[in-house]
Amino acid sequence: MNVETINQYGEKYSQTPTFVRLGCRAIIIKDNKILLSHEKNTGVYLTPGGGLESGESLEECVAREVREETGYTVSVVKPFVKVNEYFYEKLYVSNYFVCEIKGKAEQSLTETEIIHGVEPEWVDIGKALDVFGNYENIADEELAAQYKREFTVLNKFTDKKMRIMTFNIQHCLDYQTIKSILICLLIQLKKLIPISAV
Repeated sequence: MNVETINQYGEKYSQTPTFVRLGCRAIIIKDNKILLSHEKNTGVYLTPGGGLESGESLEECVAREVREETGYTVSVVKPFVKVNEYFYEKLYVSNYFVCEIKGKAEQSLTETEIIHGVEPEWVDIGKALDVFGNYENIADEELAAQYKREFTVLNKFTDKKMRIMTFNIQHCLDYQTIKSILICLLIQLKKLIPISAV
């Protein structure tokens, strides 16, 4: 299955990188929240993922990385997008997959991840977009590039979901049904907003 490729360039980069790192990352959504790896001791958030190991497929890589970083086992639903990041003489290739939670397992963190305090955290999608969207204010070039990548991918993912939802509403619901849903939503909003605030 062919997926969209996004090219992202640092301020300084080479068109002929001398180092290439292949990796995979997971997009896991549940109840309007996304599963992220949170480094408690540095404050960094990233989608679960990491480098491809010898002999494994991209799908095996993303499932392994999610299990090691978060303690969740997942099934791969579909590939979503590939991001090529050109950074000085390096090229980082991140293959993003949409995944679903299957069960629980034990985390298996590297020494660096333990020092950084990596733990899984379900984050509201809006908050995640705010965090990653702050990439322009991050001094560290590499982290800023990672946040820009995450923001670009998550933004694209949420846009695509919204288009699908809009299509389904337009093609699966008649006018009266849509009208009834809107009326119910307005009633619920009135309950949530005090009269004094109106």
